[in-house]
Amino acid sequence: MEKERRAAVQRAFGIRMRALRHRLGVSQDEFALRSGLHRTYIGAVERGECNISLVNVVRIAETLEVPPAVLLEAGDETS
Repeated sequence: MEKERRAAVQRAFGIRMRALRHRLGVSQDEFALRSGLHRTYIGAVERGECNISLVNVVRIAETLEVPPAVLLEAGDETS
C-alpha cells in the first residue's frame, strides 16, 4: 500500500475511533483504563500515527461496544 494511502487509512480509523469514544462519553484516560491500552497509544491511534494490530482493533471495538467492522466503515465520522 502506498505511503499516502496508508496514512489516510490510519487517519480515517483514528477519526472514527475518536467519534465513537466521544459518543460513549469517555476521556482518553478512561478509555485507556477500560481497554487496557496506554493513554499515549490511544492518542496516537486517534491521530492516525499508528498502524495498529488486528488484536488491538478488536480490543478497541469491544471497549467501544461495537463490532470491529464499525471501526472500518467509511462514512460520516462526526455523527
